Order: sequence, then C-alpha cells, then structure tokens
Amino acid sequence: MKKDKFLNKLDKALNKLPYNERKDIIQDFQEHFEVGRNDGKSEEEIAQSLGSPNQIAKELLAAYYVEKVENRSSAGNILRASWAVIGLGFFNLVIVLGPFIAIVGIIFSGWLMGGAFTVAPVLFLINVLLFPSSFNFTELFTSIALTGIGILLLIGMYYLTKIGQKGFVRYLNFNVKLVKGGMK
Repeated sequence: MKKDKFLNKLDKALNKLPYNERKDIIQDFQEHFEVGRNDGKSEEEIAQSLGSPNQIAKELLAAYYVEKVENRSSAGNILRASWAVIGLGFFNLVIVLGPFIAIVGIIFSGWLMGGAFTVAPVLFLINVLLFPSSFNFTELFTSIALTGIGILLLIGMYYLTKIGQKGFVRYLNFNVKLVKGGMK
C-alpha cells in the first residue's frame, strides 16, 4: 500500500477524533514514512511494517477515549471508552463487556435500593392516610430505620460509584496496553 492510500485510510478511520488530534497523528505517520524512505525502504514496506490503518485507528481511538475518561469521568465518556476498547477485537467483547455490565448492574441496583429505602416513610404515610386503621408503630419505626439505612446506602453508593469508575478506567487502560502488546 502506498503512503497516500495508507494515510487516507488512517485519516478516515480516525474521523471521530478532533481535527487537531488527527492532524498530529497523520504528521507522525508521515514522519514514519520519511524515516523509512531515508533508510532505503519502499512505501509498501513501510506501510506493511506499520500494520493495518484500521487497527492502528482502533488502538488510537481506544487510547484517546480512555485518556478522555481519566480527565473527565462521565457516563458518556465511559461508554465511548468501553465501546472503543471492545472494538479492538472480538476477545474484548467478553473481557470488557462482561465486567462493565456487572459493575453497572451492581451500582444501579445499589442506587435503586438506597432510593427505595429512603422513600419508605413517605410510602408508609401514604398508606396511613389512605387506610388510617392500618397504623402500626412497629411499621413506623421500621420505615424510619429503612430511611436511615437508605441514606447510608446512598452515601456508600456515591463513593462506590466513584471507585467503580476509577477501577474500570484502570481496567480499560490495562486492556488497551495488553492488546497493543505493551505489557512488560
């Protein structure tokens, strides 16, 4: 593959990156071709030694999105980073998607349970207003206790969510390095 074709494919595969990022990457690869030509290699040999432009783009996109999550952790950024890392290979579908679904499931259920416990007294009061004869002190104290547990659970889930995000980003970084062959 000639230099221009290689760089065009790479540029198209990197279209999700900001223009300045793409421009820098393309410049770096142009330099690879210049250095290779100075060493007496043909454009085809240089392109072959660099690898597939699509695979290079997948690795660069994954690294970009993981770095973006490290700088600004949001649900959208984590989802984009996860998807980019999954795109590195079929093996990653199981290795990344499984833990991602597990972590999201645990965090979601914790938030849901904390919220349900917190609104227990409100539901108890609605029940007492609708059915005054069903008032029971034991249920009142139980609902108040559940509220306390719910608030503590919500506070714990806040911290668990932060820890889960950081841990998953580290896992994505590890996975990207592993796929690139950079684990030494």
